[in-house]
Amino acid sequence: MSKSNGLSAMDVDEEKQIGPKFQINVLQLLKSAQMQHGLRHSDYTRYRKYCTARLRRLYKSLKFLHGRGKFTRRSITEATVTDVRYLHIVLYMAERAWSHAMEKRQLPDGPNGKQRIYLLGRLRKAVKWATLFTQLCSVRGDSRTSLEAEAYASYMKGTLLFEQDKNWQTALVNFKNARAVYEELGKYGTVENQILCRERVDELEPSIRYCLHKVGESKLQTSELLDIGKMEGPALDLFQTKLEAVMEEARQQQAATMTEFNWLGRRFPISNAKTRVSILKAQELEKELHSPAADSLPSEKRLAMFDKIFSAYHDARSCIRNDLATAGNAENVKDDLTGLDKAVSAVLGQRTIERNQLLVTVAKSKFRKQNDKGEKVTKPEELVRLYDLLIQNTTDLSDLVSSARDRSPEEVAFAEEYILKGSAFRAERCFYLAKSYSLVGKRTEAYALFCHARSLADAALQTLSKTNNSEKALVEELKALIENCRSSSCIEHATGIMEEEKIPERLSKGVSSISLNGDKKVEKFLMDMLDEYASALGEPGSKIVPRIEKFPPAFQSVACSPIVLDIAYNSIEFPSLENRMKKEKKGLLSRFWG
Repeated sequence: MSKSNGLSAMDVDEEKQIGPKFQINVLQLLKSAQMQHGLRHSDYTRYRKYCTARLRRLYKSLKFLHGRGKFTRRSITEATVTDVRYLHIVLYMAERAWSHAMEKRQLPDGPNGKQRIYLLGRLRKAVKWATLFTQLCSVRGDSRTSLEAEAYASYMKGTLLFEQDKNWQTALVNFKNARAVYEELGKYGTVENQILCRERVDELEPSIRYCLHKVGESKLQTSELLDIGKMEGPALDLFQTKLEAVMEEARQQQAATMTEFNWLGRRFPISNAKTRVSILKAQELEKELHSPAADSLPSEKRLAMFDKIFSAYHDARSCIRNDLATAGNAENVKDDLTGLDKAVSAVLGQRTIERNQLLVTVAKSKFRKQNDKGEKVTKPEELVRLYDLLIQNTTDLSDLVSSARDRSPEEVAFAEEYILKGSAFRAERCFYLAKSYSLVGKRTEAYALFCHARSLADAALQTLSKTNNSEKALVEELKALIENCRSSSCIEHATGIMEEEKIPERLSKGVSSISLNGDKKVEKFLMDMLDEYASALGEPGSKIVPRIEKFPPAFQSVACSPIVLDIAYNSIEFPSLENRMKKEKKGLLSRFWG
């Protein structure tokens, strides 16, 4: 009996020494901190500074300071953890080291040798703190906290191996362990925790598939890796850098087999490897841009893709022109390089026209919503400017293709196609120029421009109908433009007639207000006729200044302060002050001589 009492007493003592079990929603805590402090926009510097400030607050609140003067770190052990905030310290130490490593990874030119060594060192620190966090949570945390800590440590170990480019099998095991834990945790708890766990599983999936690809257990193609790389999240930033390296290697492998550039039935040999890689990169982006899935992308992302295409083609052109400068007297090589430069410039001109057409589409959508409030509308002048750019682009492209002496039938058809597009752009420009005149009340000019735009669109449509390869989209646009020009010209005609009908009425009002005495007409302002239903804004579309209140206000007389005359001064007799004045002292000689 006494033995059993002794055992129970020992159990109680152990429970007192261990203390209560703490609970931390690790994933929810970290996700909230990351999204609120910079990682929503991949700003790792801001998140690292937040972790530093958070650690400073935790140290001060726990009075767990490291001494003054000489810094001596106090270790955190199982016996030290008497508050859940000690676990937070270890967790944020790991987060700070990880965010510092990711900050070095995001340098503009990539980390150099020393920076890469420092980056790997910070990741090792993150693994060290994550492992300590797991050990402490296994003793002082509840079962769910312990599981989340293990998943967090597995992810950190996998990230370190992922960055080191070695031990892919071990990295795969760590990522799979983290995924298994989050999949299990995603079945229980609150709805918010379940959603976060599923998102984390989705973020870990690309890294697992990439590790399988490196191990050789997956036949993943480069295009499939590119599809995975479109996902976003802090857990995928290292994957994005690896993906770029993989894509560069794949392009170099394809560039080894690419020997020619085909354009309008002509074949131009490519001897420079850098030129091949740049052209391949641009062609991959073009395929992605012209795919059916790209139609659902927002305009901002499509414009960003156009910028990448322009950058790739400009790199190719610079390589070609450097080769031209070093070609010497080899005429055949010069001819091939000149033809290749012309072909690349023509493709670049085509993409420039497509980009400007996308800008026109966005501007037109905002122009049609000009009655909606709270949204910046497009002015007709902006569309006129965009169509000026398109006309210049089509002219430059057709001149570039027509500059050769012996042109192929494909080149002739290509030049005619863009000349026709240029005439359609001129009709559109004329239409929006008429819109701008209409908004300022110039009815005659607007009516004439609408009629001219209609005639240009009719001519372009007739020319387009004679060609064999007519574009349906361009035909529909021209037909819609003709209808808009017809309706707008009728509206302008009717509005002009109505305004002419009102001219005699205005003249009669003006004559009735004329005075033979030469008195000036007194203008009434809104503040002076609040009891009358009279407009103080003028006719719509006119440039008359609104008559709300006269400014600057007229001068008003102000009462002066009264003048006070002091007449009592002359009647006052003041007492003599001679007795109080200082007398002059005389010397000895002055007494005798006066």
